[in-house]
Amino acid sequence: MTNNASSFPDWHGTTILAVRKGGRTVIAGDGQVSMGPTIVKGAARKVRVLAGGRVLAGFAGATADAFTLIERLEAKLEQYPDQLARACVDLAKDWRTDRYLRRLEAMLLVADRNSIFTVTGVGDVLEPEHGVAAVGSGGNYALSAARALIENTDLDAETIARRSMALAAEICVYTNGNLTVEMLE
Repeated sequence: MTNNASSFPDWHGTTILAVRKGGRTVIAGDGQVSMGPTIVKGAARKVRVLAGGRVLAGFAGATADAFTLIERLEAKLEQYPDQLARACVDLAKDWRTDRYLRRLEAMLLVADRNSIFTVTGVGDVLEPEHGVAAVGSGGNYALSAARALIENTDLDAETIARRSMALAAEICVYTNGNLTVEMLE
């Protein structure tokens, strides 16, 4: 029997949202992990503080794969201190070209005080135009809500993130309201 995507359980879950506004950067992640129609965990922690509190990372996808990528990112941040963009580009390059890493199934949102990046296994390092980025099953819902709130309200970054995640949890069956929120000021 060969292993391919169809031979593994249909895992869903995760909404990760990054918001930068007013000198604050926030990454929020929900806690739900689902296998098909079943919630297998409701309090997963998918947001991490890295680089001595200077960088935030949130992940969507396979947990072990994401942890491997976060470890690699931490090594890149040690190699390129205070150069988040360079660390992310170097990670994406390794992720795309390394035979082992290429098989990892996850996405990362990475942020410092000044920047937010979406990092993918196909070599993407994307910086959002509006200070908001999202990944995961409910990512588009959270992103839409955050974009509307950031452009049309005076709410701070944390409030925007929390309200946007709450809206995503109301719409996406793979997202819950059990949040992990980390912030840089």
